[in-house]
Amino acid sequence: MYRTKVGVDLAKHIIQVCTLNGKKVVSNVEMSTDEFLCWLVKSKPVTIAFEACATSNYWYQQAIKVGHDARLVSAKLVKAVRQNQKTDKNDAFRN
Repeated sequence: MYRTKVGVDLAKHIIQVCTLNGKKVVSNVEMSTDEFLCWLVKSKPVTIAFEACATSNYWYQQAIKVGHDARLVSAKLVKAVRQNQKTDKNDAFRN
């Protein structure tokens, strides 16, 4: 079975969530931290990639608790594959 992949870019108040099914972007939306926590709980199990930062370990643990396959990605690796200007949307897409 093919798992949906989700790239997440964390910021202080806004979290950018990019959902991919295969190589097609299904959505790329901003969420508040409360909305993201609700999304984690309500969504079916997916593979989530978080760019390593100050709060990524907390969100990684929350995702694992509710059954997602979470991964932490080094910021150096995300920077290496970024093709456009640095924005939350572009960072979430590249995770």
